Amino acid sequence: SYDYHDMLPKVGAQISMSRRGNCYDNASMESFFSHLKTEALYPYDIRSIEEAQSRIEEYIHFYNNHRPQRKLNKLSPAQYRKQLIG
Repeated sequence: SYDYHDMLPKVGAQISMSRRGNCYDNASMESFFSHLKTEALYPYDIRSIEEAQSRIEEYIHFYNNHRPQRKLNKLSPAQYRKQLIG
C-alpha cells in the first residue's frame, strides 16, 4: 500500500525493490513468511497485537535455533552456521 511504502523511510527502513521480472530477490523471505504464517499464526486465534508480536518473536527464535531446514542438511540455521565455523 502507499501508506506502508511512505512509512518505511520514516522508521529507518530501506525500501528494496527488484527489477521487473526478477522474482528471486525476495524468494527466501517469501518462504520464511509462508512458514511463519502457517506454523505460528494461522493455527491460533490471535486477539491482540501483543499476542501476535509474542508469537512472531517466539517463532523467529524457534526458526533460527531449532527448526530443521531441508536445504541445510536438516540442521537449524544456527546449527548450520556453527558447523561451518567450527
